[in-house]
Amino acid sequence: MRFAHPEDVIALTPQWKGERFADGRPRVPDKYLDALYGMTLEELWKPIFVKGYENQFVPMKSLHPEFKADGSLNRKLIGRAVTAVYAQTRPDYYETSFAQAKAEGRTGTPNQWLIDSLTDRDVAVVDMYDKVYKGTFLGGNLTTAIRTKTRTGGAVIWGGIRDIEQMQAVPDVQVYYRGIDPTPIRDFVMISMNAPTRIGSGEHAALCLPGDVVYGCSGGVLFIPPHLVVEVVENGAKTQVKDMFGFEMITANRFTTAQIDKNTWTEEMLDLLTDWIRTDPRGEPYRDIDWSKEYDLARNGDPNDTQSAL
Repeated sequence: MRFAHPEDVIALTPQWKGERFADGRPRVPDKYLDALYGMTLEELWKPIFVKGYENQFVPMKSLHPEFKADGSLNRKLIGRAVTAVYAQTRPDYYETSFAQAKAEGRTGTPNQWLIDSLTDRDVAVVDMYDKVYKGTFLGGNLTTAIRTKTRTGGAVIWGGIRDIEQMQAVPDVQVYYRGIDPTPIRDFVMISMNAPTRIGSGEHAALCLPGDVVYGCSGGVLFIPPHLVVEVVENGAKTQVKDMFGFEMITANRFTTAQIDKNTWTEEMLDLLTDWIRTDPRGEPYRDIDWSKEYDLARNGDPNDTQSAL
């Protein structure tokens, strides 16, 4: 048994070909994390879902609302996952796990082992086995520690939190959680760290791997596989600008909702879209997008062209 060993993490995430942290986690470049702040859940979810990643979102409560009362952005949670799984305590395993942690240079309690490992723009993703009473993984002190170590990170806790007023006063941190209880955390052991971690239950459960990009919004949390982030950001931008243009076309009665909702647009529609991007000031952020794939599908056909877009 070992916690958060780099070789294990690398073996778990072989499709990532880029830079890695010392602990083996994929290090998705900051520019892609930055791009996610301007995108919606549905824009990011769609390109993952169509590739078969159908269990990456879980609805959860958040420490802060995503938007302020005036509609401006308040706090999203975007960062790289550091994962941990916990379970009920058992005397023999308790001794074994603490001996292993000591051998690895870890000190304090099992929840502190995770917090101590965090770095810039990390997000703690914790399966606390749905424990809320005496399962309060975070309070004021550890939330402050997360803020100090990650700057703009936070946590996703499938379990409890406490000291919520103190937590809400910590700047630049967002936390998603299962429930609130005043009890301190008790009677738990770490099962794994930087290993596959389930968040949620039943049909509303998601699987998170170390290094996944965490996207927390009003509805809950989406875990984006790191090897798909570039494609997700690019396709998300395409969905975003197609929606902007499509709303105008529907309002002007130029196209029907059925036409706009199709997976594959016609060449005429793509010509109008690219012309709008080139000439309308709102299209400026999207002028470097390559639409050649969409033109090829329009000319040669798409196996999904009879279906509405997701």
